[in-house]
Amino acid sequence: MPYFSEKFGNAASRNHSYGWDADNAVKKARKTIASAIGGTAREIVFTSGATEANNIALKGIAEMYASRGNHIITVKTEHPAILDTTARLERDGIKVTYLSVGQDGLVDPDEVAKAITDKTIMVSIMMVNNEIGVIQPLEEIGKITRERGVLFHSDATQGFGKVAIDADRMNLDLISFSGHKIYGPKGVGGLYVRRKNPRVRCAPLIDGGGHERGMRSGTLNVPAIVGFGRAIEIALDEMESENARLTVLHNKLKNVIMGGIEEIYLNGHAERRIPGNLNISFAYVEGESLLMELSDIALSSGSACTSSTLDASHVLAGLGVDDELAHSSIRFGLGRFTTEEEIDFVGAKVITSVARLRELSPLYEMAKEGIDLKSVSWTEH
Repeated sequence: MPYFSEKFGNAASRNHSYGWDADNAVKKARKTIASAIGGTAREIVFTSGATEANNIALKGIAEMYASRGNHIITVKTEHPAILDTTARLERDGIKVTYLSVGQDGLVDPDEVAKAITDKTIMVSIMMVNNEIGVIQPLEEIGKITRERGVLFHSDATQGFGKVAIDADRMNLDLISFSGHKIYGPKGVGGLYVRRKNPRVRCAPLIDGGGHERGMRSGTLNVPAIVGFGRAIEIALDEMESENARLTVLHNKLKNVIMGGIEEIYLNGHAERRIPGNLNISFAYVEGESLLMELSDIALSSGSACTSSTLDASHVLAGLGVDDELAHSSIRFGLGRFTTEEEIDFVGAKVITSVARLRELSPLYEMAKEGIDLKSVSWTEH
């Protein structure tokens, strides 16, 4: 709050006390944020969020390392901040390989190895999937990329402050993250860019002033950065106890719902996942109708960044979930302020709501009578 109302200095102004105060506050936040991923303060580039960080990582590397190759590898179930960026790069002549995932949502490291060519400059794989919460095997993949001399980037937005991250152990060269996913301010994020073994450089998207080691010019958002630093400080202090608490709540909600409703399916690996995410498909129930039934609960039928569309989730499609079942999927998010009483309320409400909607569904009635709905020939009237 003081950096909104009292300390107005520009962190780039080094010739007076106002600037020094702001610069020191930014340095403290930068050091704390770096400690969350095993990096150093000078390896943190501040951005407006993870979307910008992803753009800098992908476009910046593609431009900077164009003389080495023109091939990037990523995954079909990535966040749109990655997929839309690689689509732009493809229009600019970059070759992109999109790896598939298994039914559990995980990437096979062997498939990454097979996809690498002598033109590959980067592999980009998200740490934790935003829709289904699965944790990708980054350490195994990092060993492959390091052996092959390929840069390794991860969109760690959903894992930052929630799972242990060690850039060296995982052989990560670039890591994107965002403030608001750990209860920090919206509109601030960062990109870890490795400084040695190897030294990595990104061509800037924004020129002017040479801020952030020349990779992201612009006056730093000091209040947001200070808030971001404090948020990750709290997240690191509470990570172990918070994950344990959320695991209990996650398991309770999953067991109540899956024990009280038939014909429902857990999306993503049952164990290799963060406890704050639970994605379930409810057969014979339209997801948007269920959301309306549960309008007093904050829920999502997919990524918050794409929830304005009615398309089936590309993540669930990547798992092999058919369109009908994908449209019946709900993502439950558990967080720092979720209580056991709320879990009880949500579990009971979901069970009664699904039962009510299925009573209104002729498809559910037909399925209960043993009719194979996939073999039915529908006619128009």
